[in-house]
Amino acid sequence: MGTGAVPKIMLSMGIPIILSMVLQACYNIVDSMFVARIPDTDGVINAGECAVNALTLAFPVQMLIVAFGIGTGVGVNALLAKSLGQRDAEKVAKVAGNGVSLAVIIYAVFLLFGLFGVGTYIGSQTKDAVILGMGSSYLSICSIASLGIIMFSIYEKLLQSTGMTVYSTIAQISGAVVNIVLDPVMIFGYFGLPAMGICGAAYATVIGQMVSMLIAMYFHYRKNTEVRSGIRYLKMEKDIVKEIYVIGLPAIIMQALMSFMTYGVNIIFGTVSQAAVTAYGIFYKIQQFIFFAGFGLRDAITPIVSFNYGMGVQKRVKQGIFYGIVYTEVIMLVGLAGLELFAEPLIGLFAMSEETERLCITASRIIATGFLFAGGNIAVQGVFQALGCGLDSLIVSLLRLCIVVLPLAWLFARLENAAFMIWWTFPIAELVAIVVAVLLMFRADKKIIRPMKERKM
Repeated sequence: MGTGAVPKIMLSMGIPIILSMVLQACYNIVDSMFVARIPDTDGVINAGECAVNALTLAFPVQMLIVAFGIGTGVGVNALLAKSLGQRDAEKVAKVAGNGVSLAVIIYAVFLLFGLFGVGTYIGSQTKDAVILGMGSSYLSICSIASLGIIMFSIYEKLLQSTGMTVYSTIAQISGAVVNIVLDPVMIFGYFGLPAMGICGAAYATVIGQMVSMLIAMYFHYRKNTEVRSGIRYLKMEKDIVKEIYVIGLPAIIMQALMSFMTYGVNIIFGTVSQAAVTAYGIFYKIQQFIFFAGFGLRDAITPIVSFNYGMGVQKRVKQGIFYGIVYTEVIMLVGLAGLELFAEPLIGLFAMSEETERLCITASRIIATGFLFAGGNIAVQGVFQALGCGLDSLIVSLLRLCIVVLPLAWLFARLENAAFMIWWTFPIAELVAIVVAVLLMFRADKKIIRPMKERKM
């Protein structure tokens, strides 16, 4: 990161992360595609569309589970890597053990939610009895069996922090493949299994997550010789937990903002129509393909800029920022072109009603225009994290995901042509955020990057 050509290093680091994150988005879409084909029964008409709507309502909590798992994992990753660099083997072991213990505590919280809070949560977004029942069943299973995704988030970061990214990628791919294979089997009932409908989708998801967790655990305990293991290291230590969350809490907050935004948007769009909620849910999962690719590149920008910032090499910091923004914008422009050109056949894969399909195509073409600004926002957030400007990164996230989106969605939902106007919420939010991000970037350049000329090289 300190000597190689910045464009080449950014691609070599970013492409594996992008592939891993895009695969993660893949089985969210596959879930929805299979669920959309759940057949009607005597008591339920448009069962597939109701099921997709239920998945949309459940999704914010699934994102929140991931937020706590990944955010804690980010803190464990950074602290463990730092301790390895300091050659403090005892602290390395304690950081890993405390990370596992924290994962168990996080799981206990979501287990309780799965047992006692799901009905109230889904009921706050819909009064439709069929959707309420489907959403509650799906989310109960995903919450009660969330141990897999939470623990995998920790073991994945333990492997990554010691350079074993190949093993973490194998674990993630294995779980994704299991999920995709099991989806039709468990939803429609093949090979002698009963047709479980939306519950089958939930079981396929948690089984895939458990597979990823078990494989990651195997690689960690059998291959990761740099980290000691033992029950005594599971004992929680206040100072270590504090250090983990000094780094991990901002990551949790930024991930949780997406969950909060989706929950709020579901409620607001529900005042327009249930079809609007379903259309938004389908588009959001398609959008993840593109955004996760951008997030993957952002995760390559941060260490490259951070490393060279620490070394005091201004030229390479500026190269990291420039190429990071350019590459992220290219990803988002490809996504924009793809959605504008292929929105109809892509949405057609979900077998929705005519109204929902029409709304989803409209949403795709309008929201995708915001990708022009989203690429810059995503890249600049990675730069801010690298330069230690965590608050600036959080400000951009708040603007993109809450401060502009929710009031604007509420306002547009009350207009006569709400079914068209609500989709403009997201491009406008991205535009406002990029204006602020550029101003903050100028400030960071003036206060942080330019003074680097005075540093000893």
